[in-house]
Amino acid sequence: MPVNNTLGIDTSNYTTSAALFQNGEIRQEKMLLPVKQGELGLRQSDAVFHHVQQLPVLLEALLSDRQPIAAVGASSRPRDLEGSYMPCFTVGLGTAKAISRALGVPMVTFSHQAGHIAAALYSAGKLSLLQERFIAFHVSGGTTEAVLVTPDEKSVLRTELLARSLDLKGGQAVDLGAMLGLSFPAGKELERLAQQTNIRYKIQPSLKGAECSRSGIENKCRDMLQKGKPREEIASYCLQAILAALDAMAEELLKQYGELPLLFAGGVMSNGMIRKALTGKYGACFAEPAFSADNAAGIAVLTSIKGE
Repeated sequence: MPVNNTLGIDTSNYTTSAALFQNGEIRQEKMLLPVKQGELGLRQSDAVFHHVQQLPVLLEALLSDRQPIAAVGASSRPRDLEGSYMPCFTVGLGTAKAISRALGVPMVTFSHQAGHIAAALYSAGKLSLLQERFIAFHVSGGTTEAVLVTPDEKSVLRTELLARSLDLKGGQAVDLGAMLGLSFPAGKELERLAQQTNIRYKIQPSLKGAECSRSGIENKCRDMLQKGKPREEIASYCLQAILAALDAMAEELLKQYGELPLLFAGGVMSNGMIRKALTGKYGACFAEPAFSADNAAGIAVLTSIKGE
């Protein structure tokens, strides 16, 4: 049986988050890191500073009912690859170690990417997929990757990189919204803007095998802006281009690896247009927006399962 009352902590480059997994349900608290108007993210030193300020506030709110914690988990690295490291994750890792030592409970670590995958599975009601092979797309500010996920007794899930973006990442493409005057992160505003037009573009994505190149999205959007195209048309083109690349990648990977289930995780995958298209074509699994953006829910779930 999974361990009950597990605490997960995630301190990414965008969000401070903590979550409790209790009786099969998630409670979570999270705060975006403050980004100045016109800027597209933070330096790692600034991210670390803000996590140090915000994480105690979130934990105080989350743990106010003083429920006993059976185990604590943290995201300690961006991905499950050798050398994968970002300083911002040391804040959550250090806090988890302190809580574990103070309470005398086990502590486990996972990658931020594994947390995204588990959060999406939980939100979609598909945690049973952890018992089989599937393909997961992780599309966020710094990552556009497709990984093969297989069950693993030691780490709960094991990932193998299958394909990625060769240049511009999904979140970076979305944040081209800054050229339209949108605030960071631009995802929600970009989608609202794109919904104001019904225009459809014929987009031929650039692929090398199953890997995509997205630099053309930025060039096209800048060209449209310089030519005075309406903001809503530029927003729509940007999202349609992201969708076209993901669709082409998925199609190629299914040819190579067979008809495996598809999961789409990460903040960019909270987009309703992309979700509708890929769910309709592939029956793909998506998280609800609260579990698509950076969060600690998946870490809490994985901590519970690993403690079985």
